[in-house]
Amino acid sequence: MKQQPLKMTMGMALHGVKVIEFAGLAPAPFCGMILSDFGAKVIRIDKPNSLEMDRQGRGKRSIAIDLKKKEGLSIVRQLCSTADVLIEPFRAGVMEKLGLGPKFLLNENPKLIYARLTGYGQNGPMSSRAGHDINYIATSGVLSYIGRSRERPHAPLNLLADFAGGGMTCALGIIMALYERTQSGQGQVIDASMVEGSAYVANWLWKSSDLPIWGKPRGENSLDGGAPFYDTYETADKKYMAVGALEPQFYVKLLQGLGLSVEEYPQTMINDKMKQKIAQVFATKTRAEWTEIFKDMDACCTPILDPQEAALHPHNAINKSFLRSADGKFEPGPAPKLSRTPGVDRVLTAPRQGQHTVEILKEIGYSGEAAQKLIDSEVVLQRQKSSKL
Repeated sequence: MKQQPLKMTMGMALHGVKVIEFAGLAPAPFCGMILSDFGAKVIRIDKPNSLEMDRQGRGKRSIAIDLKKKEGLSIVRQLCSTADVLIEPFRAGVMEKLGLGPKFLLNENPKLIYARLTGYGQNGPMSSRAGHDINYIATSGVLSYIGRSRERPHAPLNLLADFAGGGMTCALGIIMALYERTQSGQGQVIDASMVEGSAYVANWLWKSSDLPIWGKPRGENSLDGGAPFYDTYETADKKYMAVGALEPQFYVKLLQGLGLSVEEYPQTMINDKMKQKIAQVFATKTRAEWTEIFKDMDACCTPILDPQEAALHPHNAINKSFLRSADGKFEPGPAPKLSRTPGVDRVLTAPRQGQHTVEILKEIGYSGEAAQKLIDSEVVLQRQKSSKL
């Protein structure tokens, strides 16, 4: 599929916003992808000849620069001098050592939004330490809430810190800073800590601790797998159904679909016996059979779909929730949907490292000859082929 990012961005919410993104893993690429999906022109700065790990590069362009060479650092400063946003994923102090800290870059470009997306933030005794999603949600207190009864805490993949509390929260900070800039004319620094971001996403867990749905050990409450009416169940064909019948009216419908009586199994009966009974009933029919039984019932009972099934589900298909690439693969599309200035409606080809190096160098004033000298001296890398990542 031929990439046409400049035409695609016309009329989109972030049209005209120029973003410089330092290559990283998971949170920073996701943040950049959100901005790209809604029309920003994102240039990713890659390290030459490093592993191609970014799977969230759709719509971006890439320039590969050796940051160990002063000529490379000069190119970065030139890019940032006209940028609206910079996203950097390094531990505290790394950008300062490169001479690319916010004091220097904001002095050259006072309107720059300088987003620092890290695990532990820019301050405190852990700011320079390594970590991953599981460590950040452990430090935030969120991980202590998640897990089955009498089992150790269980991390929900790397979604909470990397993506919800990291990339998406950072993107929100960038949008707020861009809006504020329309009034002040000034840029600012965003300290997006994944520890703080994941805690903020889970704010309700702290604030709701006095509600009756909590109060028991982990895995024994209404929303953490303790209640039989809020859990997952295996079907006869080794697939699964999700049950979320919290409210009484939905619980009644759930039991109706299962062929059980409220009198024998009242919602207040929260114990292993009741959960075992519901599990036994679900195991008597296939997922398709249960889906048919509950399709017109407000019982908050739905099939658990795999990624391919989710993309093809009639509800998601009608809403075009998933985008399909030229090779037939599906991936989630931009959310939320904006009525006048929606995000991309197709899968844009992601760049290979350095695919647009010469193109970008020419945009900031380098001649073809000067660009070639930088390539020959290995300050930058230019690649020709693109790949769908």
